Amino acid sequence: MSPELTTYLPLILIGLVALVLAVWLIARFSRKARVIADDSGTPLARDVLAEGAAPAPRNQALIDAPPAAVTAPEPSPVPIPEPVPTAPVAPVSDPVPASVPAPAASVSAGATDDLTRIKGLGPKLAALLGQLGVTSFAQIAAWDTADIARIDAQLGRFSGRITRDQWVAQAKLLAAGDETGFAAAFGRNG
Repeated sequence: MSPELTTYLPLILIGLVALVLAVWLIARFSRKARVIADDSGTPLARDVLAEGAAPAPRNQALIDAPPAAVTAPEPSPVPIPEPVPTAPVAPVSDPVPASVPAPAASVSAGATDDLTRIKGLGPKLAALLGQLGVTSFAQIAAWDTADIARIDAQLGRFSGRITRDQWVAQAKLLAAGDETGFAAAFGRNG
C-alpha cells in the first residue's frame, strides 16, 4: 500500500460509516407507516387476534348500499305490432304474433294492473312489459314455459327474473285477489 492511502484509510472508513448511518436515518424517518412501541412486548411479535381482539368490523354501509349504476346502454325497444282486435269471429288459423303474449280469457280489453306489486318487478320492467303488451296479472298467470322463454329473451339485462322471482306464482295469487295467500307466500306488499 502506498503511504498516502494508509494515512487516508481511517478517514475513508469513517466517511463510509457516516454515509451508511445517514442513509439509514433518512430511510427510517421517511417511512409512511411507523411502528409504535408499547410496553406489552415487541410491536412486530404481537398478534392482535391471538390476544382475543375481534376481527375488524365490516363496513355495513357499503354492504347495504345499492349497486353502482351500470353505464352500459339500454337495449332499444323492439317495435310491437298493433294487437289484433278480439271480435267474436270464427277461429282464425293464424297464431298470435310471437312478440305479443296471448291474453288470458278472463282479461277484459282495457284491464291493467299495477305489475310492480309482483316482487322483483320494478317500474322499468313494468314499462318494458307494457311495451310487450303485458298489462295484467292474469296475462302473467297464464304464461307457460314457452311464453316465459319468449318474454325472458326480450328482457335484456333483466333476463332470468321471471323464474327466479316466481312471477307466475305471484301473478296467479294477485289475479285471484288472494292477498292473504300472497302475503303468506311472498311477504307483504309495501
